[in-house]
Amino acid sequence: MRRAFLGLVGLASVLMAPAAMAQTTAIIHAKAYVQPGSPATLDATIIIEAGKIKAVTAGLAPPPGAEVVDAKGAIVTPGFMNGASQLGIEEVTSTDDGADRAVKSGPLGAAFDIQYGLNANSELLRVARFDGVTRAMTLPTGSASAPFTGQGAALRLSENADILDMARAAVAVQTGGPSDPAAGGSRAAQWQILRNALDEAREYRAAKRGLGPRDQVLNHLDADALAPVLDGKVPLAIAATRESDIRQAIALARDEHVRVVADLLAAAKIPVVLDPFANLAYSLDEIGARLDNAAILRKAGVIVGFGMVDDLSSVYESYLAGETLREGAGLAIANGLTWDQALEAVTESPARIWGVADHYGSLTVGQDADVVIWHGDPLDVSGWPDAVYVRGVKASLHTRQDDLGKRYAPAHATDPWPSNYR
Repeated sequence: MRRAFLGLVGLASVLMAPAAMAQTTAIIHAKAYVQPGSPATLDATIIIEAGKIKAVTAGLAPPPGAEVVDAKGAIVTPGFMNGASQLGIEEVTSTDDGADRAVKSGPLGAAFDIQYGLNANSELLRVARFDGVTRAMTLPTGSASAPFTGQGAALRLSENADILDMARAAVAVQTGGPSDPAAGGSRAAQWQILRNALDEAREYRAAKRGLGPRDQVLNHLDADALAPVLDGKVPLAIAATRESDIRQAIALARDEHVRVVADLLAAAKIPVVLDPFANLAYSLDEIGARLDNAAILRKAGVIVGFGMVDDLSSVYESYLAGETLREGAGLAIANGLTWDQALEAVTESPARIWGVADHYGSLTVGQDADVVIWHGDPLDVSGWPDAVYVRGVKASLHTRQDDLGKRYAPAHATDPWPSNYR
């Protein structure tokens, strides 16, 4: 028993060890998009020290002893953020133990917290970093108490175990057709349950745990999880596509005085995370989907972030979370969004929406040094990162695809051993 205890202590010390900060780095001759949405600073020098942006100035000389990286005029941006993904909670969907994004039974509804299932060793994090993604919002897809799906988390895609940036960053709600069966078969029931849950959480808190919810629809775990929502500290992330549901979400935010984030929500200046690929009516709720949604919303003054909010294919939400994000941004540009606005939608806007803009989202002084040096256009899949830094530490761009490419290369066709033994 003592050996097991000592082994666990040793493991804990490894997992809890903080990431070593890289030495001072100076990126010179950069076309730096310091504040996404604004023009670039040409011939910029970006100084990274202790994991933070220390200075960004055109023509600045690197400090003595700094590692100098010549961008040679390339575009340099903040690391990208996928505003809605399942990164860290999904690996292989063909097995029961390959995904932790939903629960089907038990007491957890709004209280279902995905932070405890995050997998820092996921191969999919490396693939996303390869496409310049250094941050992601990870959202659960189902709980035991519809229409709640649980609590999401903001991630930083570091190369160590410390990938949790902000736990309980939002309480997610699924409305419309996909949630109908779990809520009794009607979207009207979804909104009734949601409003009742907020009322019960408010009454439960007022009772100071002396009494349970008024009719026991909400258990104490879920009531506690909704307390930050009532305080305005955590938003409700409401997935809504039909106009009637959008109007209900607006009314809920007004009546309950809570913060709301939703996809395809274009009124009341409620921020929106949308999928720029959404233009097909996979259900009656999506008949009005169109490729120029992002441009229309921006023109209306709405904060827009991009993410793979469509739950039809986990390929886009996890396996191609970076490539699809960049391609989607390019698609939005082709349909009316400006290049600067699209860059903002994959950096600063999702950071503002999910509450991490105080330390990520731009290259301004004091921000975490999530920096990407690009080869070509970052919002075109023909471009790619030459270097990716996460909090000042240069990340490897090696992925499992590289290993598989070497294993099954034509040069091995005549090898005596099968590919699995190479």
